[in-house]
Amino acid sequence: MSNWKFRLQSAYATVTKGCRHAPHKPRDPRGISHSRLYHAKTFFTPLSRARAPQILVASSAAVAGIAALILSASSQRKALAESEPPQRLIRLHEIHQHNSTSDSYWVYHGTSVYDITEWVPNHPGGEVILRAVGGNIEPYWNIFTIHQKQEVYDILEQYLIGQIDPRDLVEGKAPMDDVDDPFKADPQRSDTLVVRSERPCNAETPEDQLGTFITPSNQHYVRNHLWVPDVKDGDNHRLVVELTDGTEKEYSVAEIRNNFKHHTITATLQCSGNRRAHMTAEARATSGLQWDIGAISNTQWTGVRLRDILHDAGLSVDMLPEDAKHVQFVGAEAYGASVPAIKAVDRYGDVLLVFEMNGKPLMRDHGFPLRLLCPGHVAARSVKWLNRIVVSDEESWSQWQRRDYKCFGPNQGSKVDWDEATSIQETPVQSAITSITNISKNRLANSELAKVYGLEEDAVKVAGYAMSGGGRDIVRVDVSPDDGKTWQQACLIDDESKGSKAWSWKRWEIAFAKHDVAKHVVVKAIDESYNCQPESYEATYNFKV
Repeated sequence: MSNWKFRLQSAYATVTKGCRHAPHKPRDPRGISHSRLYHAKTFFTPLSRARAPQILVASSAAVAGIAALILSASSQRKALAESEPPQRLIRLHEIHQHNSTSDSYWVYHGTSVYDITEWVPNHPGGEVILRAVGGNIEPYWNIFTIHQKQEVYDILEQYLIGQIDPRDLVEGKAPMDDVDDPFKADPQRSDTLVVRSERPCNAETPEDQLGTFITPSNQHYVRNHLWVPDVKDGDNHRLVVELTDGTEKEYSVAEIRNNFKHHTITATLQCSGNRRAHMTAEARATSGLQWDIGAISNTQWTGVRLRDILHDAGLSVDMLPEDAKHVQFVGAEAYGASVPAIKAVDRYGDVLLVFEMNGKPLMRDHGFPLRLLCPGHVAARSVKWLNRIVVSDEESWSQWQRRDYKCFGPNQGSKVDWDEATSIQETPVQSAITSITNISKNRLANSELAKVYGLEEDAVKVAGYAMSGGGRDIVRVDVSPDDGKTWQQACLIDDESKGSKAWSWKRWEIAFAKHDVAKHVVVKAIDESYNCQPESYEATYNFKV
């Protein structure tokens, strides 16, 4: 990559030559302005001896006044302390009663006790939090290490109700519960994946694989919200389909594979937070995993049409009932999401129940033995380890549908009305630079790009990917070697893709004379509807996604 370094200075993808940035400076985790973190100070200026007698009385009065203020403040603190009720002492056996079978949920952390009943519906990990209620939450936080940060501790403190009774403490500490590690059966993964979190595993496709059209299965990016279910018998894994009238039909994976027509499509899956680290660096801090450009992969998927399964279960797919607005999906580990019913049954929408990737059975990280594939939509809707489908008049009620994967205005912070925002479905148009390479003059004779762009001297080759949602094809990729001052069109690589629409990424490449390449190289993509990749991160800033 020579001495160019990747940098995303805007929503356009850019590369920076020889430039390093100061790390992002996070705001104080308590949300307090820094001016309030310092103690107020009084500064005294030395006085000349000639003036000292004149102000002796005033100085004495001032000292007396300060003493009075200190005494007054001390009295106020004492009165306030006496007015506060003593903290409630709670026995461990009472905490244990407020477990997952109770109407209220308690946990303890350290020696403090919390009633988190109101928080459970808002928990980003869904009802998995119920594993911890009735006991010590710390062992679970040691497993789900993403919780070990100040903002989580601050949320917990809002639900404080008391302290553990000293009679139940051992040497001043609460007992540490032994808990079963739900990640102990997770699969082995390729060492070349770029890991962003270990528990749950979230990892990017390595940079050298972003230039291939089909991503090798073991190099496909991994996005897990929880642990990986350990399904022993894939053929007998069950899927239940429920219609709006409550009727249900059950299928085994073997029945799905053997009784319905197979379809293979080539489709790109991308986490909706892909390139989030760039938004943090170039706009403001964002919440969530700080993905670079690799939370994206392109794969050949084989399965059966969801449309065919729903029709077999009794749904009128050509004339949907009025109450069939959404199709909800539930995974074996508790993850849930939904897509509009009109997408689910679209004969050209290629929504599949998948059991193979790249010609082989699904890998465990990617949904073995059965997953949904909703091409053209953010990957958050393609539920893995699928075990239930519900046709409904409402969206999924899961945390990941209702209080995650939504967009807000650039002026809005984390305290938003989630119910007012629309769930993200189709992927917006975008592109990214994946490599930049020097081409010496003596190698130009064998370079097709040199012929296309009329190069006869040392050159720089830039390559990357572009994609858009909804099956919209990429029709143009514009690249600027000088931070947007001038533009040229990249060559679009004509890869063979399967499917009713353009579900795959489009690879592109371009070359410039080396002396024309300035500090920033910028790329933007345009799809067939002439949607254009936005220029500014600040204008499209979203605190979460």
